[in-house]
Amino acid sequence: MEHAHAHDERHTHHQHHVGGHGDHAGHGRASWATAARATLHCLTGCAVGEVLGMIIGTALGWGNVPTMILAIVLAFFFGYALTLRGILAAGVDLRAAVRVALAADTLSITVMELIDNGVIALWPGAMDAHLSEALFWIVLAISLALAFVVTTPVNKWLIGRGKGHAVVHRYHH
Repeated sequence: MEHAHAHDERHTHHQHHVGGHGDHAGHGRASWATAARATLHCLTGCAVGEVLGMIIGTALGWGNVPTMILAIVLAFFFGYALTLRGILAAGVDLRAAVRVALAADTLSITVMELIDNGVIALWPGAMDAHLSEALFWIVLAISLALAFVVTTPVNKWLIGRGKGHAVVHRYHH
């Protein structure tokens, strides 16, 4: 799966960057499939961070606000970590890899976290639901699904302009 994913991304990358950089005519044509894969990548890291943050906050008996802050911090951490892993595997040094991951994922993770946590904060009873309750998992699933739907067009727009995950895929060669 990983190799097919990298091949598809390289192919898409070439379509966008043959003509140079900036807002030239070749940009703006990122596929929905490419954007969905990039969003799913961010979603995976965010979901891991969110759930881990909720587990830790609950285990430590923290209130809603500190638990949500921890969940958001961990969502960013794991979102960036998944991207970093791939870039470092391509042989890029840590400093450059961190810059690429920050450039590629910051907007995507931010949008995803705003939607995800906004749904949880606004859903009646969701903030007080425990990990053992169905409401917690149902609202989390709905919030992540909604975050995916909203963030995919953002990633499509970024990739179409040679930004976001398009930056990451320059290192997959």
